[in-house]
Amino acid sequence: MAEFLDGSGGIESTTVGVFRTAATVKGGRRFSFSSLVVVGDRNGRVGAGYGKANQVPPAIEKAQKIAKRNMRSYPMQGRTIPHEVEGRFGACRVRLVPASPGTGVIAGASVRAVLEMLGLHDCLTKSYGSNNSKNVVKATLDGLSRLRGKDDVERLRGIQVGTTDVEEMIVRGTSFMPSVEVEIEAEQKSDAVDVKPAKESAAAVVEESAAATETPEESPVESAAPAVDDTPKDSPAE
Repeated sequence: MAEFLDGSGGIESTTVGVFRTAATVKGGRRFSFSSLVVVGDRNGRVGAGYGKANQVPPAIEKAQKIAKRNMRSYPMQGRTIPHEVEGRFGACRVRLVPASPGTGVIAGASVRAVLEMLGLHDCLTKSYGSNNSKNVVKATLDGLSRLRGKDDVERLRGIQVGTTDVEEMIVRGTSFMPSVEVEIEAEQKSDAVDVKPAKESAAAVVEESAAATETPEESPVESAAPAVDDTPKDSPAE
């Protein structure tokens, strides 16, 4: 998981792996640790570092310092890379392929750490040969170092480059993707629609509870009139 470095100005760090080695000595085995860390600002700059120590936290700190010293800028084309490229290191080969918006980073853990710290959001990758995380990270950085932006090609060759295939792919992909503002407005409207019935139901419940707690007013009781005896009385005998 990525974490911000203290006093680094927005530079994030992610630990690719922690490795343990053991040396057999007279008194037993002595352990030491090493860590591989990738740091970047998610804005076109990334670097990797490898540090060793007798404990894990110092090894990670050393690797972070080395990675910050090794940071450098690489060309990007929006959220992807300008063109397809392949990097090599030892017996490992990593191929990076540009992708249309919305694809995401399709990669393993080691390659993904480098590309995400660089700031890429859409990229296809494929690794060949050795799957050692150290070699994979170095092969990925080698591939990124082979990238050339459109401006660099125009300056080196002295020609005017037209619209590239990657730019056309980005335009086509963007036309099918709703903008962020539209999505936010839709979410706000849906939230408002959900809140309104909830408020109405709550008001109804309050009214019902208030009506239940009120004591009905006592209606005046009409005084009953005295009963009249209509039974004829016997007249006295004449």
